[in-house]
Amino acid sequence: MITQYDFGKIMVNGTWYHHDLKIKDETVLPDWWRRSGHICDLEDVADILADGPEILILGQGKPGMMQAADTLEHYLQQQGIMLILQPTVNAVRTFNELYKRKKVAAGFHLTC
Repeated sequence: MITQYDFGKIMVNGTWYHHDLKIKDETVLPDWWRRSGHICDLEDVADILADGPEILILGQGKPGMMQAADTLEHYLQQQGIMLILQPTVNAVRTFNELYKRKKVAAGFHLTC
């Protein structure tokens, strides 16, 4: 599904994207903006969590600057949703390994 990632760009299903994005049920939701920039909170991913995925993967950017807010982590724990938080290059690899076997939602920060 994700065939390439480099700083500031990602190829999903043969299409290049140059802005952060989310993926839900193999559907790309482009131009993802978070209210607090490098903090991902529940409201930033509520749409991809609505169907109750088993796993939420968050790509933190190339050097790993983006973090999950405590409120998001708490919510995921209450819902029994596993959080995988990794630098984007690793998160892409993890996503590709899991999305066909598990119900996975993901958000990818493409730069810092």
